[in-house]
Amino acid sequence: MRPPNFPPHFVIFNRSVQAKKNRMNPDIETYNQMQTEENRLICDLLANEICKGLPEAENKIWHAHPVWFLEGNPVVGYSKLKHSVRLLFWSGQSFDETGLKPEGTFKAAESRYTDVDEVNITDLARWLVKARGIQWDYKNIVKRKGQLERLK
Repeated sequence: MRPPNFPPHFVIFNRSVQAKKNRMNPDIETYNQMQTEENRLICDLLANEICKGLPEAENKIWHAHPVWFLEGNPVVGYSKLKHSVRLLFWSGQSFDETGLKPEGTFKAAESRYTDVDEVNITDLARWLVKARGIQWDYKNIVKRKGQLERLK
């Protein structure tokens, strides 16, 4: 059903834009397929849950790893490390979550997985809600000469 005073093609166009946003980037699918079977299962689960939890986010391969962006700001991604798959939230240290460990010198926090059964879907869904609501401005970190400012 279309909203009043909108042309019929508006609803169709709007649905197709939303469908594209909900879809996983084919480059991420390729990244996942290149992993060992166990790591692929972890990556596929993470990607699907992130797409479900952040349907409005743009997703792409960024610096060789899958990353999801809200309004151009990186919020979550994952990467294959030597002995695990790392899930990284750019603003994760501000989430106040025991399941996330500080990573790096900024505000990022991570969780690492060696088996798909280690991924707690409930925790992940809660972290994704926080990723939308708690953000530091990584998009402009170079312009601000390494200084982060809180967006939300």
